[in-house]
Amino acid sequence: KRSTTISTKTIMPTLVDKKQNTMIHSPKHQRPSRAKMTLSCHFLLISAILFMTTTTTSAFLNPIVSPRRAMTTIGGGDVSSQFGCSPMTTNSKSQSFKTNTIISNKKRIRSTLNPTILNLSGGGGMELIATASQSLFSYAGNVPLWQAFALNAALFSALSPKLFKMLTPEGFAHSVALGTCLWASLGWRGWTLCVLYLFLGQAVTKVRFEEKEKMGIAEGRGGRRGPENVWGSAATALICAACAAQGATFFNLNSDLFLLGYVASLSTKLADTFASEIGKAYGKTTFLITTFEKVEPGTEGAVSLEGTLAAMVGGLLLPLYGLGVDLITPGGVVVATIAAFLATNAESVIGATIQGKAGFTWMTNEVVNFVNTLIGASIAISSGIFILNMV
Repeated sequence: KRSTTISTKTIMPTLVDKKQNTMIHSPKHQRPSRAKMTLSCHFLLISAILFMTTTTTSAFLNPIVSPRRAMTTIGGGDVSSQFGCSPMTTNSKSQSFKTNTIISNKKRIRSTLNPTILNLSGGGGMELIATASQSLFSYAGNVPLWQAFALNAALFSALSPKLFKMLTPEGFAHSVALGTCLWASLGWRGWTLCVLYLFLGQAVTKVRFEEKEKMGIAEGRGGRRGPENVWGSAATALICAACAAQGATFFNLNSDLFLLGYVASLSTKLADTFASEIGKAYGKTTFLITTFEKVEPGTEGAVSLEGTLAAMVGGLLLPLYGLGVDLITPGGVVVATIAAFLATNAESVIGATIQGKAGFTWMTNEVVNFVNTLIGASIAISSGIFILNMV
């Protein structure tokens, strides 16, 4: 009898501790997860994305086509048209420059892909490696899909110990598909921009993570991203990348506009992540953006001074990198940063008004993220047309 009593007293605190531990690691804001997609569905989705991207982007099937924004220097000439701005010269000269740039890019890429230059005897192996490297790391993008996939598979495998701390297994597989498509369309410049977004977003998510977890407002799964997060954040960016890879123009729009939209869409999501995570970690007063009513941190549609300032910083980082690798211009940095900030506030309005409300159960966090990035890209592209005159 004494043994039973001792056993009960010994076990009960353990049960309570486990229950408390469960409560700590089960944030109130998390909804019960829906039925998970099977592994076959994930592979089907990845295959469908790769197939659609391949068949709809002529750059993948015909790498001779090249975007206009290639690294081109003009001795003593006007370079404004290279950066998508209104040239100071006449329209005829600007059009002549565009045509000459495209022709030179086509010749350059043809020379890297011409199989007659490969001599497999003697030093042909080194020539083959050099040619493959020249195509794979092409400044203008338009990398053959198989090369892009092989490189992404190798890179993701090498970085898997780090990436599996940031992504779920399903998110890892979908990220490989996304990375393949981005490298095939924009090359290393567009790919590294997206990778920078991933690492910066993960870093800010981990800020005071344990405290946010105890409050029940931390990201689920320890901050790891799943496939729904991958595509909710990057679907708009992939669309812009595929459009930019079509050539000098697509749908009568300058390819530089799609590059600007690409940078702005990822900047928008990073600004939103900075605002949310810094606001939850350091926000002293949070209120609804629509009514200015004070609410608890982590409430949908809530904003704070600290989070707003963080959004401005987060929205600037990727445009600065995009400028450094010549994806956008100095004017594009300003446009992308402002577009990211405006779209982030629009996302707060959506969260405060319709997300989670009756009749809008389909408006999940991932759908809101997609709409958010779409707004940011649209603002940037429109500003590029009407303010930067990128036509």
